[in-house]
Amino acid sequence: MDAAITIKGTRDGLLITLESGELPELLSEIRSLVEGRNTFFRGGKVAVEVQDRKLTIAEAGQLRRILESNGVQVWAILGTDPDTRDVVEKLGMETILPARPTPHAEAVTTDESFIAGTGVLIRRTLRSGQSVYHAGHVVILGDVNPGSEVIAGGDVIVWGRLRGTVHAGAGGDEERCVCALDLSPTQLRIGNYIARPPEDRRRRRAAQPERAFVSGGQLVAEKWK
Repeated sequence: MDAAITIKGTRDGLLITLESGELPELLSEIRSLVEGRNTFFRGGKVAVEVQDRKLTIAEAGQLRRILESNGVQVWAILGTDPDTRDVVEKLGMETILPARPTPHAEAVTTDESFIAGTGVLIRRTLRSGQSVYHAGHVVILGDVNPGSEVIAGGDVIVWGRLRGTVHAGAGGDEERCVCALDLSPTQLRIGNYIARPPEDRRRRRAAQPERAFVSGGQLVAEKWK
């Protein structure tokens, strides 16, 4: 059976689940994924779910090195095998997820595998501390409040006020765009381009639908018609 992994967002970062396949092929798949989407993963925190696999200390260490060499912090390796848990504890990592998220640290998960080209629709406002991670397009019917974040491999469309952090084209795709009825993000990224609107502009500007994209080597915004 081919190696298969899925990635979902949690309140503590990303959760990588090793589904089917042998461990060497799965490790190779993870390496290819994080190297190919370095911008998306770099600086992030991940937990890895190995299910009932029995890992040696060398295998667990190799898994952590693959991710950390690409700028990804591994804080937990989760599994049901007692020997695997012992190994993970010896490496100084957690073996279980926190029991229950608090209301202000809740994550918005898409229940989607990490497959480029798919889209997700979020019918709610994102509060401070909430995050959305998705490999495809993200459409939000609601506001994105300060302290929340949206990271997408595709476009990001917010049918409301965008006041938090947003990253479209997180895999390095500079052809993506960010649209909102009120485009006033704390930080905006498209591909490898990043912008932080001045605080006084964010406070004083009149709300209007806008579309942000990359043109001429810089981030620009225009009226969204």
